[in-house]
Formats: sequence, structure tokens, C-alpha cells
Amino acid sequence: MSDLKKHYEEEIKKKLMSELNLKNPMAVPRVEKIVINVGAGEAVTNKGVLEKIQEQVGWIAAQKPVITKARSSVSAFKIRKGYPIGVKVTLRGKNMYFFLEKLINIVIPRFRDFRGISETNIDTYGNLNLGLNEQTIFPEIEYDKVDKMRGLQITVVTNAKDHAKGKKLFQELGIPFKA
Repeated sequence: MSDLKKHYEEEIKKKLMSELNLKNPMAVPRVEKIVINVGAGEAVTNKGVLEKIQEQVGWIAAQKPVITKARSSVSAFKIRKGYPIGVKVTLRGKNMYFFLEKLINIVIPRFRDFRGISETNIDTYGNLNLGLNEQTIFPEIEYDKVDKMRGLQITVVTNAKDHAKGKKLFQELGIPFKA
């Protein structure tokens, strides 16, 4: 069991129950899944790029990602329905907690000119959305083996019903927000 999950079960859960005035322990906000997504528009012209992205996201997530396909055709971008255009992976259970712990303790402090995560990154349902400019922030990625800097999106999905409960959960987990 990861240290973050143990900390959540033993301390954060009780603290959130008392602060949010919840009587049912099942109503306490918790992290349900983490989705990592990388869009690759250049995959239309260069077929080998998706394997490289898939390999790098696999290193980051410690789980094999799937290749996503276009849902509809967009003529302006030369994309047809069914073309492979991205890579995503969904983390649950212990992989999710290990990734979240790595994100909080290692990756976020490595952001360039970091002053805290904006409160607007939490949506109205209490989910946290982070957009990263480069994949080299993660310690698993070797800078020499990167062919091109690519951004990735990380979505931390919770069962919180609103923005305030989601923010409170993320503050207790240790995610640094702007003052």
C-alpha cells in the first residue's frame, strides 16, 4: 500500500468528514481514477510517432496505454474517422496512488517557475485538470531518448460533488495551490 493511500485512509478521511459535516463515510471525497492523455496530431503523417509516445507514457504511468482513434472526420486537419490520433491511459487502484504520490512529491516541484497550481484547474465537479508542456519533467523519461517535446494532460477524477469539496480533498492530499 502506498504511503499516500495509508495517509488518506487513516487521517484525511476523518478530517474531511468532520470539516465537511458528513455523517456517511461513503460520502467523503476520494480519488477514483487518473487519466493521462497525449494528443498527437502529427500521427496522421508519421505513423511511427505513436509507438514512441506509447512507450514514453508507459514509462510514466507504469501501465500500457491505448491508442485513441478519431471519432469524426475533420478536413481542416486532414483527419478521417478512425485514424489513430493520440494515446491515453487510465490508472486505478494502487497504480493510481503511486502515480499521484509521484506527481505531488517529484513532478510538481520540478515545474519551471512554479508558484502553485491555480484554483481554476479544478472543475465544477471537483476534478483536477493539469496540462504539462513537456514529458521530461517525469524522472522516468531520459532527455537523450526524447525525439520531440510533447505536452500531456492529466485529469484526477474524484467523487466530490462540487468545486469546494474537490479543492479541500486536493489540499489535504498535499497539492500546492496558489495563495
